[in-house]
Amino acid sequence: QVRLVESGGGLVQAGGSLRLSCAYSVNTLRAYTLGWYRQVPGKQRELVATIMVGDTTNYADTVKGRFTISRDDAKNTVDLQMNSLKPEDTAVYFCNARHPQLQPYNYWGQGTQVTVSS
Repeated sequence: QVRLVESGGGLVQAGGSLRLSCAYSVNTLRAYTLGWYRQVPGKQRELVATIMVGDTTNYADTVKGRFTISRDDAKNTVDLQMNSLKPEDTAVYFCNARHPQLQPYNYWGQGTQVTVSS
């Protein structure tokens, strides 16, 4: 059974840092593109960052230079290091695993809250 479990969210002041971690349950996800998305109430879920097999990364313009995504396939984890946090980064952050070719194979974690106070 595929499970993704996020951890590391919380409350931080503007300018601070947080590190999110997502642990996935099956080794087959090592072949997937992994990513982080975020959502605030009343808005659509949006891309934060993705990392492909081979470590090619992609970032939303709003987080470039501040956030870093990494994966450790030996540990079955994908992390998001968030620096220089801003109040507008406040959201629920979701871990995602997506098969690079087969659309139905797309999995989500339950989400973790990140709140940045001004």
